[in-house]
Amino acid sequence: ILVNPTCVRVPVFYGHAEAVHIETREPISAERAREVLEAAAGVALLDRHEAGGYPTPVTEAAGADPVFVGRVRADISHPRGLNLWIVADNVRKGAALNSVQIAEALLSEYLQSIS
Repeated sequence: ILVNPTCVRVPVFYGHAEAVHIETREPISAERAREVLEAAAGVALLDRHEAGGYPTPVTEAAGADPVFVGRVRADISHPRGLNLWIVADNVRKGAALNSVQIAEALLSEYLQSIS
């Protein structure tokens, strides 16, 4: 996977926010991507084409466990590209909750391997 990240740190009290561009092997429409994201565990889709129809770290993510995704759209510069806006509570998903979820997954895999 090739990654070309940009990180911008701004002084906010809550959350992380990322503008993410992805390129897929096979074409996928923004509508299909929304369907996949809606079905994904731990993801909350908020993607309405109206004022306030996208997630922000303060209005949705602060104090919440899910990763919020919005502004799902086809990238006009790449035939298999999608652009997403993603936000999460950095204390919950970025630290404490994420650590617990990783430990649970590792424990589950270990228990399956010894049975």
